[in-house]
Amino acid sequence: MFQFGNMHVGPSYFYVSTNRCRTWRGPFSFAVQGVDKVTARTDLIMLGQHDCLMLGSAAKANNKEGRPFCARTTDGGLTWKLVAFIGPEPEGYAIMPSSLRLKNGALLTTIRHADPGKPAVIEVYRSDDLGQHWQFLGAATGNIGGNPPSLVRLNDGRLALTYGYRLKPFGARARISNDEGCTWGAEIILRDDGFSGDLGYPRSTLRADGKVVTVYYFNGPRDEDRTIQATIWSPPDSPQGK
Repeated sequence: MFQFGNMHVGPSYFYVSTNRCRTWRGPFSFAVQGVDKVTARTDLIMLGQHDCLMLGSAAKANNKEGRPFCARTTDGGLTWKLVAFIGPEPEGYAIMPSSLRLKNGALLTTIRHADPGKPAVIEVYRSDDLGQHWQFLGAATGNIGGNPPSLVRLNDGRLALTYGYRLKPFGARARISNDEGCTWGAEIILRDDGFSGDLGYPRSTLRADGKVVTVYYFNGPRDEDRTIQATIWSPPDSPQGK
């Protein structure tokens, strides 16, 4: 599990559990050779027992958040090296990746992105060489007001993307991809009863019965009302019957 300090320049730390999160050891300093001022959020792709990719973000040249990158460890997390940055340095920020490995071994990552005066969207990138080069596939969403994604694979092979929605009506939403992230279907409203845009930051996981559990930060009618809540939802049937 990763956490960061200052949103612009870090530093970042990680914690380790070997008993399914009952207890944790740490914090340990998280440094990436080739990257300065890391602001890491938990996003890992396991390649082997001691081999792992981590997708995070770091400060830009002006010490503001943020530019996404892919790093790798081959010694169980003792050391990390930069594989590549993902996309060009943005005018605004590109942060908080959520990633997975596709059926053919390629990597897919979804990234929170916003530039000054432009819509705040979730962008999609793909790598066919374990993170060395990245292809921009487009935006998975329209303007959502600025919120990170959470990406999971469904039992039928489709991809589900969930995110907080920080425009009225405030809440949480999702989209489904039938083609490994190349295109995304219509928006699914998980809830639209938020009291302000201070919400979101979801994490989604799949239950054995195929339903998705999406956990997120949510608000209430009073300024001080902040809770962790969850929505359990069933993805719509695939139009292709897959």
